[in-house]
Amino acid sequence: MIFKSIRDGKFKNTRLSTKLIITYFLLTVVPMGLLSILAYYEYTKSIENQVGEYIPKLLKQANHNIENNLDELEKLPELIYSSSDVMAVLRDDTMKNQSQSQQDKFVVESFLTNTYLDKSNEILGAFLLSKNRSFVSSRIPYNGFNLENSSLPYGEEHALGEKMEILLPNQANLKFEGNPPYLFVMKQITDFDNRKSLGTILLAVKLSFVEKILSDLEEKDNATMWVMDENGKVIFHTNPSKIGSIFNELNEYPLVNGSFQTVEQTEKTLISINRSSIHKWILVHSIPLKYLTKDTDVVKNVTVFAFIILVFITTTISIFLAWTVTKPIKKLGHIMQEVEEGNLNVSIPNHSRDEVGILAHSFDSMITKIRELIRKNYSIELRQKDAELYALQSQINPHFMYNTLQTISMAVEEGESKTVVEMVTILGRMLRYSLSNKEHLVPLSDEISHIEDYLKIQKFRFEERLSFDIQVQPDKELYFTPKFILQPIVENSIKYGLEKRKGLRIEILVQELISERGDHDLLFVIRDNGPGISKHRLEEINLDMQTDPIGKRESGFGMLNVHSRVKMMFGSNYELKIMSIEEKGTEITIQIPTITKSKVTQFLSRGSDTYEEAN
Repeated sequence: MIFKSIRDGKFKNTRLSTKLIITYFLLTVVPMGLLSILAYYEYTKSIENQVGEYIPKLLKQANHNIENNLDELEKLPELIYSSSDVMAVLRDDTMKNQSQSQQDKFVVESFLTNTYLDKSNEILGAFLLSKNRSFVSSRIPYNGFNLENSSLPYGEEHALGEKMEILLPNQANLKFEGNPPYLFVMKQITDFDNRKSLGTILLAVKLSFVEKILSDLEEKDNATMWVMDENGKVIFHTNPSKIGSIFNELNEYPLVNGSFQTVEQTEKTLISINRSSIHKWILVHSIPLKYLTKDTDVVKNVTVFAFIILVFITTTISIFLAWTVTKPIKKLGHIMQEVEEGNLNVSIPNHSRDEVGILAHSFDSMITKIRELIRKNYSIELRQKDAELYALQSQINPHFMYNTLQTISMAVEEGESKTVVEMVTILGRMLRYSLSNKEHLVPLSDEISHIEDYLKIQKFRFEERLSFDIQVQPDKELYFTPKFILQPIVENSIKYGLEKRKGLRIEILVQELISERGDHDLLFVIRDNGPGISKHRLEEINLDMQTDPIGKRESGFGMLNVHSRVKMMFGSNYELKIMSIEEKGTEITIQIPTITKSKVTQFLSRGSDTYEEAN
């Protein structure tokens, strides 16, 4: 489902906490589970391999021990040659009466008892067959052994030579009381004088030595062991009922020596076999794998239990960590949503120094700056509107209008019709220029024409007391300038200059220059020979312009208004400067950037407050 969500692209819309938990699950729980399964599988496989290699070695050793015991059994029949009385009885083939026959029987059976039964508890019975006579010494009762039993080889007809033959119980039909597992060790007795056969001795030997050897290997109640000959006939089996049966599956076994796994009755079983080199006996060990891996099952159960506990603990920790990580993010998201809806008066409590804390701190700083910018822009906007209103009021100064109209009235009375026509024309042009207040920037030629008209009007009023000179070096039609930046300066010069001087000369120079920053700027120079400004007052004016560049309407200085508008429109790199020497005159410079018509459109579309950033 997770991979389907990733394929469908839905995972990216999942909650961050869910992503963290899923990521934890994929990166920790799944690898830990796979590692546990792999470790359990490899550990079990290692156990099986070790047991598979170890048991055949034990079987080989057990086979070797069995062969040693059989070698010892092979020597037992040789003991009969040590008794001259027994050998004499066996050589004697004359007809005897019953008393002599009983005497011979007593001699032979006493030897059998003393030699075999009394010296080894493993021998159940000793049977000697010779010339249609049988001599028996048995430890426990038996039946099925008599001369009429054709299953037993009797006498010299069965020529074995020097070899020993082993017979299984089912080959002799001899059964002892209690049916103990046994085998017959059969060997022919040869007269060394004439190499004739004197008979056959059979020793019934309990298979307890095999059982004892195998008991060291047997896993009680779990493993099954048996010994069989190369034809699959079972000689010994942990289940006595199978002794003497034929194990047909032997031909299906892939190995003669070693271990392999097979399935017996839907149960996986490890079978280990070893074949002796002398008697060709095959020793088989069979045990279900579940008993071999029972210890690993404990490990598995402990591992599963520990895995579940660890998953529970780590999952709890991961959920807590995911909640801890996502909580401040969620809180920050809610606050951002409030800001998006317009509420900037938010507070972000942040006490951490992690990535989320840094993000919250940055966002809080950004909100604080936005609030400050809004407050500042709002204040600037208010002051700009205030300054523009003041400038507009200056354009239609009532005193100027009154004085101008009075001058026109006097000219009418004196019959100077030409002067009246000229003044009215100039005044009309000035009013038209003043009333077209839609644009902040006007061509330089218009501003120069306006100040020239203004000075001409003043010239009509003050006649010889006022003189002026205007020089414009750059192309007046090419550049633009803020409206009404010259009139307030000239007004101040005329107002304060003619109060203390009989004559006043005003010089206006406009030139283009390259600033220290490499920009092309326009420089307006308004110079007069008036009384100048005292040093103390000049310091106050400069201080006002530095501490409050926007200026206050109450300041009463038109040049402060010009300075404010220049700062607002073009930034802190542009300003109005005052140089004045008391009783010598005053020089005021206004520096603005060169603004062509294309820049005017660009400037007006961005707004005046972004001009400095754009440059």
